[in-house]
Amino acid sequence: MTDLIKLRGVQKYYGDYHALRDINLTIRAGEFFSLLGPSGCGKTTLLRVIAGFEGVSNGSVMISDKDMKDVPPNQRPTNMVFQSYAIFPHLTVAENVAFGLRKSKMSKAEKADAVAEALKMVGLDGYGKRAAHALSGGQRQRVALARALILKPKVLLLDEPLSALDKKMREHMQVELIRLQRAVGITFILVTHDQEEALVMSDRIAVMFAGEIGQMDDPETLYRRPKSRRVAEFIGKMNFLPATVTSVGESIGLDIAGFGQTDVPQDQAPEGAKPGEAAIGIRPETLAILFEGETASRHEAPATVDEVVYYGDMTYYDVRVKDVPEPLTIAMKNLIGRPVLEVGAQTRIAWDERAIVVF
Repeated sequence: MTDLIKLRGVQKYYGDYHALRDINLTIRAGEFFSLLGPSGCGKTTLLRVIAGFEGVSNGSVMISDKDMKDVPPNQRPTNMVFQSYAIFPHLTVAENVAFGLRKSKMSKAEKADAVAEALKMVGLDGYGKRAAHALSGGQRQRVALARALILKPKVLLLDEPLSALDKKMREHMQVELIRLQRAVGITFILVTHDQEEALVMSDRIAVMFAGEIGQMDDPETLYRRPKSRRVAEFIGKMNFLPATVTSVGESIGLDIAGFGQTDVPQDQAPEGAKPGEAAIGIRPETLAILFEGETASRHEAPATVDEVVYYGDMTYYDVRVKDVPEPLTIAMKNLIGRPVLEVGAQTRIAWDERAIVVF
């Protein structure tokens, strides 16, 4: 993939408020890229800077090796789908989709063909004559996408486009957006506060906090090897245990509260490690309850069930382990014949040093 968008040293101030802090970012052509973070972290501001709706206080924005300074939004090779969709209720679906072509020199027949192609692209073939106000939330979202795509931008900017949908429709549209992006082959940049959504849809993710990028990586690396505790806490659920780094060499020696001593490779401490107090992180699905007759392939520790949350396909247990200050969360698949333990049950948990991240 070639580099399409380059942000170098981007700063954004609103008076004394520092909204974006020295953003350096490269986004590739044809990539599905996500800006992820809590409310107020600057992700939408950054999207608006790329779109040209916001200027930069310092730094540069380059698209296709062209400096976007003084280039207005309507002259940039980008188009934006807003959180509200901004559908005109008094127009038909076709009229909404064709709105961006109103100043085009295309003939009426050419515009009609372009509208039909765009609607087919988003799965709304034959919906052109419908009233926009009569559409469902998912259909309105598709109309907004078609209206943006009809202009054939190099970059499609998506500002939390699925936030108004219910869970089932949201999950369906996540898959549809992935398929659409692959089909059209253009760069998608998604703003979301939903970690699962970003992990499912993205080629790469930039996690933002307070106007800065905390980590930028592919979804698997972000999830399995977060570089800081702040990123680890934001991406999914992670258990944290106090530990002591006893040695640093070809591997890292650890003494983990409740788990005991073990060694891990250097790459399991993304920011490095030095002797002394530390913490380790381990995901709930990498721990396991050992039921009667089961043995641990690596390590085990005695535990007491503190809480049970049953989700149908999964059961989440909070368990207490001696010398560990907080309960550990364990995610277990509900397989046929596997019992659901009750609160207060004595059990054993299995853990694997390969799942540990050292902070």
